Amino acid sequence: MRTSKTLYRDILPTAWASSCFRNSRHRVRPLLGAAIATLLVPSPLLMRVQAQPAESSVAKPVPACASDEHRAFDFWIGIWDVTAAGKDQPTAVNRISREHGGCVLREDYRTKGGYTGMSMSFYDTARRKWHQTWIGADGAALYIEGGLNDRGEMVLSDRNRPFDQKGMVINQIGWAPQKDGSVRQHWQASQDGGKTWNTVFDGLYIRRATE
Repeated sequence: MRTSKTLYRDILPTAWASSCFRNSRHRVRPLLGAAIATLLVPSPLLMRVQAQPAESSVAKPVPACASDEHRAFDFWIGIWDVTAAGKDQPTAVNRISREHGGCVLREDYRTKGGYTGMSMSFYDTARRKWHQTWIGADGAALYIEGGLNDRGEMVLSDRNRPFDQKGMVINQIGWAPQKDGSVRQHWQASQDGGKTWNTVFDGLYIRRATE
């Protein structure tokens, strides 16, 4: 029995027939190779989909200063009109802001008389204490530490500093949140090791309505 290949060779010139079958084989081979490559190599679109992890499986980092201890002084944040005891009008403006991812409370203080000062307050996780460093335009500095008392007041003092010498003044400042949203700041000083105290400043913080 004659095959189609033999028939083509009988009918067509030998060179043309040979070329025809040879070219047919060459055309089939690339197509077959492409089909195999498609099966073996995944689609780039599929690779991108597989490379993306499920959203629920991605762990979100916990902020460094998000604990309750770090938030203990948040009642002081705001823009405040400060009225000193015995005065009927505000004597200063104080701006308290949370900075650096909530790890620092910054204070910017200005009196109507032009005196300015600032402080940085933060919770020291290693020592489990609140710390405040204050510096004013007069060059006077304070380094006070402490925390909340059982009444929810922030009380910081420079008692028992490593560089203390006998007879040095002890400073103690308390911030007490009031039921109406205001804050009372009471600064006291002692020159006899804490036996007696004198008031340095007593002021009421009223939050500005335009804040």
